[in-house]
Amino acid sequence: MDIAPGGHMKGWMQAAAGGLGGAVLALALVFAGARAGLFPASNAAIHDYLMSHPDILIDMTNKLQADQADAEERERQAAVDKVGLKAYFDPRIAFITGPANARTTMVEFFDYNCPYCRGSLPVVKKYYEAHKGDTRFAFIEFPIKGPASSVAARAAIAARKQPDKYLAFHFLLMGETDLVDEDLLFDDARKAGLDVNKLKADMETASVGMEIAAAHTLAEASKIDGTPAFIVNGKVHEGLLQQKTLDKLLKS
Repeated sequence: MDIAPGGHMKGWMQAAAGGLGGAVLALALVFAGARAGLFPASNAAIHDYLMSHPDILIDMTNKLQADQADAEERERQAAVDKVGLKAYFDPRIAFITGPANARTTMVEFFDYNCPYCRGSLPVVKKYYEAHKGDTRFAFIEFPIKGPASSVAARAAIAARKQPDKYLAFHFLLMGETDLVDEDLLFDDARKAGLDVNKLKADMETASVGMEIAAAHTLAEASKIDGTPAFIVNGKVHEGLLQQKTLDKLLKS
């Protein structure tokens, strides 16, 4: 997963740890190379050599990180393939819209307070508006950024009981620039035309918590640990969605 579009703090910390581990491994490889006669043999000579050629460690670390990211992507894709596309279109987990027999499908795991989810909104919304008649969409609340995100997810799931208002509410929340707290989400609920009293009551039902738990279970089975995560025609992409990336997923 790229560090820049990764999506959340856990992913950033893992990437940072991976970078440190990659540097250590690269250094170990340099010493191994020295023992094999590829570099100066003494510790002092290795130190001087690396200080004079720091690009060696940088290149090795970058290569190790790229290989690790590729391996994680392959594992994630294998997990998604194993789970099967049908699991992501379960109405007990996702808000689903679009023709049931559509040849094109798009799944999104998201958190309303994730900056990369918000950054993906223009591409997602543009594609939805152009293809809502020929693509099957699954919107899955996956709150991972703290209590405020969990409350926002509960509200969004409760809004599914007023299904004609859900997407307007979803796009309003995703378009926010401030933390989505209770005041903001209920204000957006009114803007979307939701019955706020009903929404608040529905948020307290046991099924809402069960749906959030089911989404987390599905994400874990899919090896999805960041937001946003997209599955387009069965091909997974975790991180910021740009138009060129979406085009590539649609063609694959």
